[in-house]
Amino acid sequence: MKLPAIPPYKTKVVEPVYFRTKEERRAKIQEVNYNLFNIHSDWVIIDLMTDSGTGAMSEQQWAEIMLGDESYAGSESYFKLLRSVQDILGFEFLAPTHQGRAAENILFSATVKEGDVIPGNAHFDTTKGHIEFRKAKAIDCTIAEAFDTALEHPFKGNIDLEKLEATILQYGKEHIPFINITVTCNTVGGQPVSLANIQDTCALAKRYGIPVYMDIARYAENAYFIKTREAAYADWSIRDIVKAMFKEAEVVWMSSKKDGLVNIGGFIALNDPELYEKLGQYTIIYEGFLTYGGMSGRAMGALAVGLQEGVDFHYLEDRVMQVQYLGEQLKKHGIPIQEPVGGHALYIDAKRMLPQIPQTQYPAQLLAVEAYIEGGVRGVEIGTLLADRDPETGKDRMAEMELLRLAIPRRVYSRSHMDYVAATMAKVAARSHELENGFNIKRQAKILRHFTVELERAKSTQKEASSLLV
Repeated sequence: MKLPAIPPYKTKVVEPVYFRTKEERRAKIQEVNYNLFNIHSDWVIIDLMTDSGTGAMSEQQWAEIMLGDESYAGSESYFKLLRSVQDILGFEFLAPTHQGRAAENILFSATVKEGDVIPGNAHFDTTKGHIEFRKAKAIDCTIAEAFDTALEHPFKGNIDLEKLEATILQYGKEHIPFINITVTCNTVGGQPVSLANIQDTCALAKRYGIPVYMDIARYAENAYFIKTREAAYADWSIRDIVKAMFKEAEVVWMSSKKDGLVNIGGFIALNDPELYEKLGQYTIIYEGFLTYGGMSGRAMGALAVGLQEGVDFHYLEDRVMQVQYLGEQLKKHGIPIQEPVGGHALYIDAKRMLPQIPQTQYPAQLLAVEAYIEGGVRGVEIGTLLADRDPETGKDRMAEMELLRLAIPRRVYSRSHMDYVAATMAKVAARSHELENGFNIKRQAKILRHFTVELERAKSTQKEASSLLV
């Protein structure tokens, strides 16, 4: 008899969970204007809002916390991190930041100007926000297969090379400072990018003299999918695949709160000394001195270890298996999800689960609210609310997909927690036909509205709302 798979770690420290009643949660979510970002964490039973910075660190990482060198300049913790980046990613220079969006701010301050165009595969929300804040334009060149949640495709994060080349020809290479590849591609369901597609994209970019930059927040998970889904690399190590992924990239940036296995931190890594010097000026202005940027010494030390742990195959296999297990349980209950399951989250298709709710009433947000009310499970909307408004027209950009993302923190929850989440979503699904109205916006910020938006229940019925769209 084959022994069952178990996680490659043991629990050393536990954190309490607080339970509220369904009626208490219903009153609370109304009190905070139906914005799950406004719910205090002790009102959440299972928190799947994000896998960013919510994981559990290892004993080796906690040891580095005690060894942190907090010197303002020349910190040994910085050089530990630099050596890990050079060893695993293969880049010579490193600019630490306090998290991924800070890395975007520094990098885009140095490279993006008004009127520029940044093509890529479904830019993350903060990436698009930083681009549009600079009055530039993000062009999505993801393959069409990514937007059919029922379709099985091993690499839905791939870039459509024909669309990419058409974009280059339409806008001209002089208006494209770089091409952006995000691994894995969060916005279309945590879907990976094949190594062949990365190489083909880099080759196309090279033909036109355009550099390739990569958002690598979940690069190790992407490498795992290359190994397990791309036959040519089945015998390669994760480390060798990672090196091949970045071989032709000019610059990578990372929110280290994901595959870096830490609670805070980020960086930019590159080989170009001139660009590094330029970035250094922005680092000093916005973050801190070159050898700490926006990070403490102890955080850099923990990240140096986390990068090493994050490319361990056994850790990655356990990580992906947990996410896939939840996906299997949701499918058993007839809940429609983005398939195949990605590496860090489950994405429930709200269009298919709530077909009676028009996109103008944000069905994925409604699904997120109902999951919280039902079982205290906090997810996040990836749909029209997150897609925000067109900066030229001010009108909502209707998202290709309306998704509820359930992101799994690393090394935190057990299989029984996943069973609880599946049961919660099954109860929501059982009464989904009773949900008639979504939400209207009461108040929204000018950019990245989903973080602070205030909502109210839509007054019109579903039939009335639909008639307005005809």
